[in-house]
Amino acid sequence: MDGLRGKCLEVDRVTKHYEFLGSRIHALEDITFHIHEREFACIIGPSGCGKSTLLKIIAGLDKPTEGEVRLRGEKIDRPHPKISMVFQNFALFPWRTVIGNVEFGLETRGVPKEVRRKIAKQLIEMVGLSGHENSYPRELSGGMKQRVAIARALAIDPEVVLLDEAFSAVDEFTAQILRSEVLELWEETEKTFILVTHNLAEAVEMADKILVLTARPARVKHIIHVNLKRPRNRSEPRFVEFQRELFELLREELEKTIVRHKLKAIHQRHKIEDIEQ
Repeated sequence: MDGLRGKCLEVDRVTKHYEFLGSRIHALEDITFHIHEREFACIIGPSGCGKSTLLKIIAGLDKPTEGEVRLRGEKIDRPHPKISMVFQNFALFPWRTVIGNVEFGLETRGVPKEVRRKIAKQLIEMVGLSGHENSYPRELSGGMKQRVAIARALAIDPEVVLLDEAFSAVDEFTAQILRSEVLELWEETEKTFILVTHNLAEAVEMADKILVLTARPARVKHIIHVNLKRPRNRSEPRFVEFQRELFELLREELEKTIVRHKLKAIHQRHKIEDIEQ
């Protein structure tokens, strides 16, 4: 794949530090990788390691302390018209109908009403929500809300679609349906998708490439290329093998975190004992 498709997105030595209550928090450290066009990539890592922070930097919603993100060579330092994002909590406008939510990005870009209405209707049909155009978010199930969010992300015709834990806010049955639908959309639209997830089976099921991050400050620990044919069977030995490899990589990071916390607790206890003496 890498030899046939050009680089679409490059993350080059991205580092992110936060100042919080007088302390510096190291979220990301020297992260470098690239994603090819029409590739489906997943990012996994220990809880709290900075996966969502990295995705926001790629989206141009946050800025790195050092390093940069490039889309086809163009530096990303603000929201970009060719990068869209689907959030975990849907992020729909409650006062807008389904079609109004899907049209929003086109509306902000000054696309004429009749044109954006046609595009929105096509996408609503594509995500299986025909007949719900005039419904409000409060009238929809979690899965339906996420379909609206996906349609809205695709409406602006992006090159890169970012999904931040996009299936974690719904039940597993609905999540499995959404995964299948997203893969169909990915294949049909031929866009580049990047999914942040904590679900290892989900990553193996969906991704061409899986980036494993370390505990905070996050670095790229390993990149796994999943060379399984689609659709993928979760009970297939090779699928299970990939899932086990990811689990072992993350378990190493979890154990490091546990040891770090224990050492910190011991250090604090010794400080208290010194004060009491």
